[in-house]
Amino acid sequence: MGRLVSFLVVIWLVIGVVAAFQRDYFSDARTNCAETSNVALTIVAGPLNYFGLNPKVKCKKVDVPEPSK
Repeated sequence: MGRLVSFLVVIWLVIGVVAAFQRDYFSDARTNCAETSNVALTIVAGPLNYFGLNPKVKCKKVDVPEPSK
């Protein structure tokens, strides 16, 4: 029974990676909070993406002070 559950989880995640790939989440080198979160959420949501669920994450921008000159 454990092997079946493991197999189903792996298949679920593979479908999620395919969904993220089809949305071009891996096409650029941009990395930020929202981009990384959207990729992870799309992979975890897996097959639900094909039923109309389109997970998105919004991250709060943190203002970092610039160094003095």
